[in-house]
Amino acid sequence: REFFRRASRAAVAWRPEGYRRPAGLEGIRRRLLEEDAYSRYRAFQSVNHKRRALKSAARERKRRIGAKVRDHRYRRELRRPVDPELAVFSAYWDRGVACNPGAIAAKLAELAPRVHQVWVVRAADAPLLPPGTDHVVPGSRRYWEVLARAKYLVNNVNFANAVVKRPEAVHVMTHHGTPLKRMGLDQIEYPTASKGLNFPQLLARVDKWDYSVTSNSHSTRIWERAYPTHYVPLEYGYPRNDVFYSATAADIRAVRDRLGIAPGRRAVLYAPTHRDYEGSWTPRLDLATLADRLGDDTVLLVRGHYFYGGAGSPLADLRRSGRVIDVSTYDPVEELCLAADALVTDYSSIMFDYANLDRPIVIYADDWEMYAKTRGVYFDLIAEAPGPVARTQDELTDILASGAWRDEASGKARAAFRRRFCEFDDGHAAERLVRRVFLGESEAALPPVVPVDERIPAPTPEEAAHR
Repeated sequence: REFFRRASRAAVAWRPEGYRRPAGLEGIRRRLLEEDAYSRYRAFQSVNHKRRALKSAARERKRRIGAKVRDHRYRRELRRPVDPELAVFSAYWDRGVACNPGAIAAKLAELAPRVHQVWVVRAADAPLLPPGTDHVVPGSRRYWEVLARAKYLVNNVNFANAVVKRPEAVHVMTHHGTPLKRMGLDQIEYPTASKGLNFPQLLARVDKWDYSVTSNSHSTRIWERAYPTHYVPLEYGYPRNDVFYSATAADIRAVRDRLGIAPGRRAVLYAPTHRDYEGSWTPRLDLATLADRLGDDTVLLVRGHYFYGGAGSPLADLRRSGRVIDVSTYDPVEELCLAADALVTDYSSIMFDYANLDRPIVIYADDWEMYAKTRGVYFDLIAEAPGPVARTQDELTDILASGAWRDEASGKARAAFRRRFCEFDDGHAAERLVRRVFLGESEAALPPVVPVDERIPAPTPEEAAHR
């Protein structure tokens, strides 16, 4: 009551000249506060709480009825024959056409256009789909119809728990990265990373997989350990990485033009990963200082969550000059890799994909011990890095400014990393998968994997500028 009395006095004392109370319930609440009507205010609160409880109960009843209706329709669709020429795709929790599923879909349209493709996409992302893309919104009536009847279901994450695995259907898990951090059941020992993860439900989802796509033997072993069920590993490479061998000099020049990178400038892609031990995003680099130290001929492409300064941000002038470009929402990320002369990352799986381009990679590992302890890792990145390792911003600046980022030692480290982690990525991953899974061809009939030393990656930006 005393708090309310003081709040009432403050509300009246600081009421702006000409202030008019809002309409509706908020106006009533404000009037009772200004009148210091504590008892009536509490009674008003009580009525409101009851009203909200009734509305919440009504919504819950409606939700349950809707779930029963949906389940009935879904079960009815499950009794219908599987459509052998229907494929459902999804990527990154229904965000749109992307990643390995996107590359598979493109190759499928080329090799088996008779197979009709439907993408699962959230309503908010539907306007961003390529023109003509057939799609369904999660939870809609048609969503359950196509999931029940599709012969093929392709995703880089798991489908919803309620999706039934029909014996005739084929589920393809493409994944979306090579594991450095602990995954699946291996997270049990790391509660910071596994908070909220239901392991029995996870295994139930994994048990629906028929195939698991991998880009290297390391991933094959890790997936079999982290997701121990009966699927068949497809050691074909990641389809999304095919573009690193098919892109032309014209493609690279076009991407750099779209990003606003002037010819002759060095572009460094900075792509840090998420920290499970942090409650919110913490900037790990002073980008303004880094950009100043590297000079006008270097552009920083920053793909992160923290680069959202206002007009008064110290980065504002750097953004206007094109020396720092926020690419946090730019898709596809493969184009950013093609545009960059070098990659700076910490523990993100982007390093494994970027290594296909055989371009310099610098690891910025200022919190390696904390990350390894809280998330868990499968190997010591510091000892087996794809290039120079910096533990401080000064060290990182020196590496990028001195030329150490692309010296002989860097090249040797990258070569060993490529042989280990780009094992099956040769530009033909999507073709192998489509021919094996959708066309039913034998393993012997598939294009063999080109040895790492015989592959020709896309040209570097410097090479592309002169072609």
